[in-house]
Amino acid sequence: MTLESTVTSKGQTTLPKDVREHLGLKAGDKVRYLVIGDEVRLVRPRKVMSLCGSLPHEGEPVSLDEMDEAVRDGATSRQRRDR
Repeated sequence: MTLESTVTSKGQTTLPKDVREHLGLKAGDKVRYLVIGDEVRLVRPRKVMSLCGSLPHEGEPVSLDEMDEAVRDGATSRQRRDR
């Protein structure tokens, strides 16, 4: 989808209706602009909870304490290797 809008003298632009509908944006929603070279990409920030289940995991759920311990163990073993 390629659409365009005009920048006003105040540096403002209106997101075309098709873009708002495609991203599910409504009044008050936040957007981010990602600038890569001479391209600008519009990104809708995600809520962290929307990522739940996006990575496959086999086995029983892991507690936060178990995750913290795994991170600590990994950091400790990496320090030993780097010496």
